Amino acid sequence: MAGRAEEKQMAEQDSVQVKDLSMKRLKVLPEEILKQPQIIQLNLDRNRLKNVTGLQKLCNLKILILSKNELVDIPSDIGALRYLEKLHLNQNKIYRIPEGIFSQLPGLKQLKLNNNRLTDFPGDLICCKELQYLNLSHNIIKEIPETIATLGKLEEFYIDNNKLCKLPCGLFDVECLRKFSARANPLTEPPDEVCAGGLQQIRSYFKQLQTNECLEDKRVKTMFLGASMAGKSTLCKSLTKGELVTIAESDRTIGIEINEFQTEDFSFLCWDFAGQLEYYLTHHVFITPQALVVLVIDLHRYQVDDADSFKKQVGFWINNVLMRVPESIVLPIGSHIDLCDKDEIQRKKEDIEEKIQEMLTERKENLKQRLETLKQKSLCELYHDQVNKLRDLVAYSLKVLDLIPVDCTQYDSIFGAWLQILESVRNKEIFLNAIRKLPVTYKKVENAIMELIKTPEVPVHGSVALDELLRMINLHNVNSEQLKCILCYLHRIGLIVWYQEVETLERIVFLKPSFLITLFKMIVRHDLLIQLHNIPAKTLKKELAFKPDQQKWIVDFQTKATLHHKAIRILVKHQLNGNEDLHEIAEDMLGDAEVKGKLFQILEHFDICLPSKSQALNPNAQEFRPGSPWSLPKNAATLSYLFPSFLTDAKAVSERWEEDSEEDLHIRAFFLPEIPQGFFHRTTIKLCNFICSHWVGKERCLLVCNGRKLLLKEHNEEANSYIEFRCKGNGEENGSERQWCLIMTAIQKVEKVIEEWPGLHCSMKTPCRNPDCQHYFDWPDLDEKEENIKQMSEEKIKTCENCGVGFRTELLFCMSRGSRGLNGTTEVAKSSVTPQNIHNTYNITGNYVHGNSNTLNVKEQEFHHDS
Repeated sequence: MAGRAEEKQMAEQDSVQVKDLSMKRLKVLPEEILKQPQIIQLNLDRNRLKNVTGLQKLCNLKILILSKNELVDIPSDIGALRYLEKLHLNQNKIYRIPEGIFSQLPGLKQLKLNNNRLTDFPGDLICCKELQYLNLSHNIIKEIPETIATLGKLEEFYIDNNKLCKLPCGLFDVECLRKFSARANPLTEPPDEVCAGGLQQIRSYFKQLQTNECLEDKRVKTMFLGASMAGKSTLCKSLTKGELVTIAESDRTIGIEINEFQTEDFSFLCWDFAGQLEYYLTHHVFITPQALVVLVIDLHRYQVDDADSFKKQVGFWINNVLMRVPESIVLPIGSHIDLCDKDEIQRKKEDIEEKIQEMLTERKENLKQRLETLKQKSLCELYHDQVNKLRDLVAYSLKVLDLIPVDCTQYDSIFGAWLQILESVRNKEIFLNAIRKLPVTYKKVENAIMELIKTPEVPVHGSVALDELLRMINLHNVNSEQLKCILCYLHRIGLIVWYQEVETLERIVFLKPSFLITLFKMIVRHDLLIQLHNIPAKTLKKELAFKPDQQKWIVDFQTKATLHHKAIRILVKHQLNGNEDLHEIAEDMLGDAEVKGKLFQILEHFDICLPSKSQALNPNAQEFRPGSPWSLPKNAATLSYLFPSFLTDAKAVSERWEEDSEEDLHIRAFFLPEIPQGFFHRTTIKLCNFICSHWVGKERCLLVCNGRKLLLKEHNEEANSYIEFRCKGNGEENGSERQWCLIMTAIQKVEKVIEEWPGLHCSMKTPCRNPDCQHYFDWPDLDEKEENIKQMSEEKIKTCENCGVGFRTELLFCMSRGSRGLNGTTEVAKSSVTPQNIHNTYNITGNYVHGNSNTLNVKEQEFHHDS
C-alpha cells in the first residue's frame, strides 16, 4: 500500500510540474498557468498564439514548446528563463530575433526554429555553449557566421531550404557534430553535390580545401528535354562536334545519351533524354537539381489554338520539371523554324511564353487557395504540417527564360543560340551556383580518370573494381577515403556512375556511364516488342532456346508486361552484335537463373521492375529464418520481371476485386499539378515487394493481406488527378482498424515516393459515404502524435457539411496509432503487446503467390525487433 501511495504522490507531483496545453485553441496564455512557478515543462504546441507575455514568472521552466502557433516575434520574456534546456519555436511566422535573448540562456541544449521566416542567423546564439541540437531549416537565411564553430557541443544541425551559398569551414571542425543537412540551398562552397553525400564528404571537402589549392569549376549540367523528334539530339550533337550533325528518324535517341563540350570558359555536360513516355520512368533517376533544363519545342508541329498541342509539347515537360526540380532554370528552344514563316515563328513564340506564365501563375493560385482553405478550418491546428508544405511550394520559383527560335539546319543558328545560353549562365542573378569552388584534387582525380579511360587498363565497358581504381589513380596526396568522396561527387554530376547504396554494386565503379545506359535502353525502350520478334534463330540456338520459347516471351510481354530473364539475356547479347569485349561484363550484369545480375539490382533499386518470384524465402522451409541462404526448389518457375509501365489492361485486377461496395473503406490522394509519369508504377512496385499476394494491371493494383483486399487505382486528368485506395474487410468483427492498417501501409509507400518530387503537392481526402454527395473530408496531418489522434477521436460522428449526413469517424479517418502501416507501428490489437513495444512489433501476413496457380498460405507471425 505504501508503494502505491508513493507512486500516486509522484504522479501528482509530475502533473504539477508538466503542463500540456497543446491543441486547446489558445489565443492568450491562461493566467492560472503563470501562477505556477513550479512548472518545469510547458507544451503549447498547435494553438493560435500570436504573442506570449509573462513567461518570466515560470522561472523554473526547462522545456518550452511553442511550435505550430502564429508567433511573429520571439517572446522577449524567454530571456528570463535561465534554466531553459529545450525551446521549440518551429512552424510559426517569426521573421526576426532581437539581440540579448539567447545570451541569457546558457543551459539551452535544443532549439527548433525551422519553418519560420528568418532572414538572419540568430547573432547571440553562439552564447549557448551547451547547445546540442539546432534546426533552422525552411527559412530565408543567407549566411552562417564562422563563430558557430565555438558551439563545441553541437551534435545535430539542420539548415535545409534556405538561401545559403557557402558553409563555414570551422563548423566541420566541431568534433561532436554527427548529423548535418543543408539540402535545397544554392551552395557553391561546398557544391550541392558534395553536401548531398553527408557530413563525412563535407569534412573531406574542407580538409582538402585547406591543404590544397582551390579552383573555380565552371561546369553546367544541361538536360535536353522535349517530345520525340523535336530536335534535341541535333542540337546536342552539333554543339558537341562543333559542326552541324543531322539525325535521321531511325537514329533517334533511345534512353539517354551523354556528351560534354567546352564553350569559352564554361563546360557543358549535356544529357539528351529520349522523348517517348516509355523512357520517362528511368529519367527521374538522372534528372537532378542545380541544372539547366533546355526544353526543345518543335515550332512547326506546335499549334497555337490547340490546347492538346501545348500540353504534349510544353505543359507536360514544364509540370514534370516543376515537380522534380522546382527551383530549376528552364530555357525553351523553338526548333524547325526553317519550316515556318517569320510571322508564324513570332506568333508561336509569344503564345508559348504566355501560356507557360499562365500555367505557373495558375499553379501558384491553386496552391494559395488550398493554403487559405486549410487555414480557415475550424480545427486548423490539425493541418499545420500541410500548411507549411504548401508555403514551401508557393515559395518555389521555377525560372523560365525567353524562348529562342533556332534553325537546326544551320550550325550558325545553333551556335548563336548557345551564346545566348552562355550569357544567361554567366548571369549570377539567374544562375547562383554556376561557378563552384573545388579543391584542385577534385580536378586531378577527374583528369586521372579521363586519362585512364584511354588506356588498355580500363576495359571497353569502363567497369572497374573500386580497389583496383584506387590503385590505378595513385595520387600521392589523396588518400583512399578522400578519393571515395571525390568519386561520389563525380557520380552526382554525372561523369561516372557508382551505386554505393546498392550493396552488391558498392565495389564497382562505372567509368563510362554510357555503357550502363546502353544496357538500360536495351530493355526499357519504346520498340521492345519489335526487338523480341527480331531475335534471329541462330542467337536462340546459341542460348539453348527455341522458337516456341520466343513466342511465349512475346505473348507474356504483350499480355502481362513480363520479360523472362532468359529473353532479356538473349536480347542484350543480340544487340551487342558480336562485340566479344562486352560479353564478359554483360554476363556479370545480367546474371543467370541462379544469380541475379547487377543490372536488375539497379532496375529494382529504382523501382523500375518487379521480380516475379521471391528469392529471399524458400516455400518448403519449415520455419522463418531471416537472412539464411535458402536454395530454391528444383521445380521453381523461371525468373521473370514485370514492367508495369508496359501494361495495357487491368482485367486480372478487376476479376479478383469484383465490385466496389459502400462498405469499403475508401480514401483518395489528390495530386497537384498532376501525378508524375511513372509515380503510380513505382508505388505499386514498392507495395508488391512488401505484400506478396498481389495482382498488377494498367493503372490498377490489388493486394491481399490476411484476407483483406486493398485496391489502388490511378486517375490522372487535368484538375482531377488522384490515387484511390479501397479496402474490403475479411468478415471479422470490428475489423476497420486492420483495414486502416493496410491502407496506411500504402500511404506510407506513396509518401516515400513523394520525397523524390519536392515540388509535388498531395492531400488525402475521404469521399462522403453518401453516394449522392460529392463532398470530401480533408485528412489532418499524418504525424504520429497522440494529441492529434485524441483530438480527432473526441468527435465520434463526423457530419458532412454538404449533405448533412453523419458518419462514424472511424470509417472516414485512420483513428488508431496502431494502424500506421505494416512497415512500422502495425496491427496492434492484442492486449499482450504493451505500448512500449508498439514501435518494435512487425506483423507479416498474407499469401505468397507466383504465377497464376501456385499459392502458399503463410500463417500470421509476429516477431520483435529490438534495435
